[in-house]
Amino acid sequence: MRLGVLDVGSNTVHLLVVDAHRGAHPTPMHSEKSVLRLAEQITKAGDLSRTGGDDLVRAVGAAKDAAIRLGCGDVMAFATSAVREAKNSAKVLGKVADETGVELRVLSGVDEARLTFLAVRRWFGWSAGKLLVLDIGGGSLEVAMGMDEEPELAESLPLGAGRTTRTRFSHDPPTRSELVATSAWLEEQLAGLAKKVTRLGSPDRVVATSKTFRSLARLTGAAPSAAGPRAKRVLTDTALSQLIAFISRMSSSDLAHLEGVSSSRSHQLVAGALVAQATMRALSLKELEICPWALREGVILRRLDHANGADEAVKGDTGVSSRIWTGGSSALDLADEQRAR
Repeated sequence: MRLGVLDVGSNTVHLLVVDAHRGAHPTPMHSEKSVLRLAEQITKAGDLSRTGGDDLVRAVGAAKDAAIRLGCGDVMAFATSAVREAKNSAKVLGKVADETGVELRVLSGVDEARLTFLAVRRWFGWSAGKLLVLDIGGGSLEVAMGMDEEPELAESLPLGAGRTTRTRFSHDPPTRSELVATSAWLEEQLAGLAKKVTRLGSPDRVVATSKTFRSLARLTGAAPSAAGPRAKRVLTDTALSQLIAFISRMSSSDLAHLEGVSSSRSHQLVAGALVAQATMRALSLKELEICPWALREGVILRRLDHANGADEAVKGDTGVSSRIWTGGSSALDLADEQRAR
């Protein structure tokens, strides 16, 4: 079957189309992104701005058109921290559904961690033993650990690369005092996580996913994506420290010219590197292995696991699922939660 995954993140709206069936390796067929930076369109009142909402509707509509054109029989559409934390998220999701017919589901941070862990487990297999998985997004840091496909520990902290940039830096490039203060602050924020991870014992394999980690690894000498998904890519604490000393003196416009750094994310690269460094220090990690699969693949794998289950979508006249995906919280769920608060 041909499946689409529509990921509404803090920076981009990303449509990934794959050909897959249960028990098989999902084969990527198409990928397209719209850079919206929704997290930067949250107002002082905590709402997603009208402009941000309108941009989201257009991007989701365009992605749906692409999914239909490409022959997707089902599209799992979800949103993460930027939409999740907007006070008017229920209204925004309702507007998206009314104008595009796409029901975006909002994943909790814990579910992000669980689904990313599933993707990493399937990539490395059972021989990897106890996995510790790290994922730095735009709004949050996800950490999961365990022996099975369902992690024993799944945590989400508001320490994403974009969020840290917005809340900790006032200069581009950041000043020395901003860098020192942010590193100390991150150490404090991660102390509780370190205790939880330590209680579970030592991992057999430590893995990192996400664009932030991939960019950092590439900048420290890891093989490019052109080398193929099976090429081993690692990020060491020593190489990361040397990289931070280099990139922290560069403006975001200059960083965008570095190989492996996208212009849409260059402004948050330094903050992402500091979060990565602080997490490695807090968890006493010397090296991370980069996994090409992450949240989107986890969503696909979970959908395939239930391909014949009760949550299988019902197709509408367009041929694309009208009940797009059953994971996460819907606009109605969020409206009920907001009324309860």
